[in-house]
Amino acid sequence: MHSSTAGQLRRLPAIGAVVALAAGMLVTLAPAAHAAAGASLPFTSVEAETASGNGTRIGPDYTQGTLASEASGRQAVRLAPGQRVEFTVPRTANALNLAYSVPDGQSGALAVYVNGSRLTRTLPVTAKYSYVDTGWITGSKTHHFFDNTRMLLGRTVQAGDKVAVEATGAQVTVDVADFEQAPAAAAQPAGSVSVVAKGADPSGNGDSTQAFRDAIAAAQGGTVWIPPGDYRITSSLGGVQNVTLQGAGHWYSVVHTSRFIDQPSSAGNVHIKDFAVVGEVTERVDSSPDNFVNGSLGPGSSVSGMWLQHLKVGLWLTGNNDNLVVENNRILDTTADGLNLNGNARGVRVRNNFLRNQGDDALAMWSLYAPDTDSSFEHNTISQPNLANGIAVYGGTDIAVRDNLVSDTNALGSGIAISNQKFLDPFHPLAGTITVAGNTLVRAGAMNPNWNHPMGALRVDSYDSAVNATVNITDTTITDSPYSAFEFVSGGGQGYPVRNVNVTGATVRGTGTVVVQAEAQGAAVFKNVTAVQVGAAGVYNCPFPANSGSFTLTDDGGNSGWSSTWSDCSTWPRPGQGNPEPDPNRNLAKGRPATATGSQDVYTPGKAVDGDANSYWESANNAFPQSWTVDLGASYGVRRVVLKLPPSAAWGARTQTVAVLGSTDGTTYTTVAGAQGYRFDPATGNTATVSLPDGTNLRHLRLTVTANTGWPAGQFSEVEVYSS
Repeated sequence: MHSSTAGQLRRLPAIGAVVALAAGMLVTLAPAAHAAAGASLPFTSVEAETASGNGTRIGPDYTQGTLASEASGRQAVRLAPGQRVEFTVPRTANALNLAYSVPDGQSGALAVYVNGSRLTRTLPVTAKYSYVDTGWITGSKTHHFFDNTRMLLGRTVQAGDKVAVEATGAQVTVDVADFEQAPAAAAQPAGSVSVVAKGADPSGNGDSTQAFRDAIAAAQGGTVWIPPGDYRITSSLGGVQNVTLQGAGHWYSVVHTSRFIDQPSSAGNVHIKDFAVVGEVTERVDSSPDNFVNGSLGPGSSVSGMWLQHLKVGLWLTGNNDNLVVENNRILDTTADGLNLNGNARGVRVRNNFLRNQGDDALAMWSLYAPDTDSSFEHNTISQPNLANGIAVYGGTDIAVRDNLVSDTNALGSGIAISNQKFLDPFHPLAGTITVAGNTLVRAGAMNPNWNHPMGALRVDSYDSAVNATVNITDTTITDSPYSAFEFVSGGGQGYPVRNVNVTGATVRGTGTVVVQAEAQGAAVFKNVTAVQVGAAGVYNCPFPANSGSFTLTDDGGNSGWSSTWSDCSTWPRPGQGNPEPDPNRNLAKGRPATATGSQDVYTPGKAVDGDANSYWESANNAFPQSWTVDLGASYGVRRVVLKLPPSAAWGARTQTVAVLGSTDGTTYTTVAGAQGYRFDPATGNTATVSLPDGTNLRHLRLTVTANTGWPAGQFSEVEVYSS
């Protein structure tokens, strides 16, 4: 999220169910463990690339700035004039919405055919609301390539019927079609005040602003009725409180304005439902409140059944919005956030909404000025946020993110981000318990051009301060992430820790690089996390900055499919790369975690892998046998171990009796080189080399010392491990 205005302050940048394509339809398959993720939607989507036709498929592509990278499923179908794509209707429907793109600066139309018969009406297409540039956001490129266009078909089609769209006059790239059975227009509620009765023009030609204001004033404690029609409002509404604004349904009652409600406070009890607000926002101007709601609706309010499109932000909420409910809405084609709880949200529920093609975070909580508390994002479906996260929680206390479906995130974003990135002060960091449960993430995560490395599908980020809240991540499904599944990072580069994280009951399928991308100091406990089709390695564990401390992954049982560790912190794994063959001249033990059965004073196990031949490990004295163990991070073919003592002549010659053992799991060890005396002499560098048999493969290497002629303890200044 990078949104803001006068009232909105600019911030800098930083899905369980399984989604499947079956018979050309996008469907959700719920895991048995918990309720299906995402919203319960009145439409069924069909991907263009699964339909028939004579266009050209583009993608898949994950490269920032490409058309396919912003498409649903990272694929779409390009139509030259005269070409078509034909969808098999998945359900009874009388309405169609289509996501599409046309080249910059162009407009045109799509002819629509039902079972081979061309309809009189066409679907308009335009680049007017696309190709957004936000040069002030570091790492952004031209983006927001797609748009949505919709129509009532004027007839009812059944499952198995054919609906085709054909390009006329302009090239059109078709992404996805939504088929819906729109209900009939609702009737006017008894006792309501009609905006038409107050002078509103349902043709859209006249200015209806004052008529809306007059109706709101007349209907205090009651309902303002917005009959079927198109209404034009030229300035925002204020003083909205203790009133219901209701339309005949978003297919019928449409208000055209880029600024609907703008007010810093309200006594509340505002209920907005069942109409569309369609704006004319073609660029992102963060100093302008070009939003459906900017500010406060007041306590006990609700927003439901709305269609919000072509705005900067759907709802930018400040002030008192206690116990607000935002549900059953569709928010499309915003140039910034879909919804942002900008501090002081208490008991807010955002649930069962559909969001597509946001230019920033689709759903965000930002605890600026006061913490968001006891608020939640639940059962929302989010597709194609193209410059940030699907869901972001920036600070706050006792926040929940439950049962959401997020797909196809693009640059600068994860599917879900739990973060202490503050952007401005006073900021209130994460506190209490943060619950992230039952979410499904599909093709989520992206390359961050500012960091020059990827962002995971689910990210916990100590960006500006340590994460000390308890973060419980449960029942997560992550499918086809282009990079990593779980990321723990201090994105501001200061090395703040990420603590108190519990990851329980996750299924990871087809992750491009690693399951866990750990780049911060701290710790997380993993239980019942299973992975298949892992692209490179199970774990990337390389905290940044390099000396900021380690990240501890605790295996609490039931984990499988991701035990390996990326071996080289000087490189980034690429999707599907697999662990590289180690440089035969690289010391595999340097800097790796080391332990011992005992240590003397300050001569701790890590001194034997710190790269300094003058520091050393010394075991407990007069207590043979003693063992020293190093975790190489992954299993390697090991052929040679070089043992060193400090090179100073003060270290007299001595012989140590050493056996070498190896393990792939850190539990069961076998002897790979039996006990033997090795001579250390300062005259020849105080080193000894142990050659290991061909075929030796190990992750954990253990040296057991049973004798030392120079001192009654095991001693090593460096233990170097090589693959050749």
